[in-house]
Amino acid sequence: MSQLRSELERVRRACAQIDRQTATVLVAAPLFVFLHLNVGSRKFFNEIFAGSLSAELGDLPSWVWRFGVQGLTGFVAPALILTIVFRVGVSRAGLGVGDWRFALKALFAYLPLVIAGTWILSSQDAFQRVYPHFRGGIENGSLLLVYEATYLLYWIGWEYLWRGFVLFGTTHTFGVYSILIQAVPFALLHASKPVPEQMLSIVGGIALGAVVWRARSFWIAVPIHSLQMALIDIFCAQRIRTGVQGLSPSDFLDLFR
Repeated sequence: MSQLRSELERVRRACAQIDRQTATVLVAAPLFVFLHLNVGSRKFFNEIFAGSLSAELGDLPSWVWRFGVQGLTGFVAPALILTIVFRVGVSRAGLGVGDWRFALKALFAYLPLVIAGTWILSSQDAFQRVYPHFRGGIENGSLLLVYEATYLLYWIGWEYLWRGFVLFGTTHTFGVYSILIQAVPFALLHASKPVPEQMLSIVGGIALGAVVWRARSFWIAVPIHSLQMALIDIFCAQRIRTGVQGLSPSDFLDLFR
């Protein structure tokens, strides 16, 4: 019994040294992911609501549900944990405007790269098989625009969970290494994507984390990531619909003519 009491005392002393905020963030982040994968899944939505919806919308409502739940589990709940439970200031939680001048410069510097990159990747069959996820948007441009607009809810939740909650929620413990910590689960969640996207998620996760760290605000990550995915969706949808698969400037014009 004396040995057991000794071990329990060691555990108690070790637990007393753990930073509660850091521990909460690192435990809550995967819980929010699992909550979204289950309650926020399109399967969950279809089992409950699908029978009462218009057939004209196809599976769009299930995507909107998925995006909305991500907004709640990735943005609303994590932000409340940091600002209300742990009383972290808005700026320190990554929710402020930060260095917005630097953020805008980073965004405009990235735009040519993302346009060229998504244009090239959209010509590959591996990407056209996957994007856009909402296949009804290939033939119906109006529904695709609705899909992309509500997709912003997803990106706000996705980006804050990793580039806000995890990054700024652990930086007082890990310092600059929080950039690498948030990039690991981010990359692993791309395991089902095409191989080029898997590799890019490692580099992109670190780079985007560094930009957010420098800007002191997660908001810059939202347009960077959402524009990237909107463009790959639109390019792939247009290529599939029109049959234009080339990469020349004339092909680009033909795609939207």
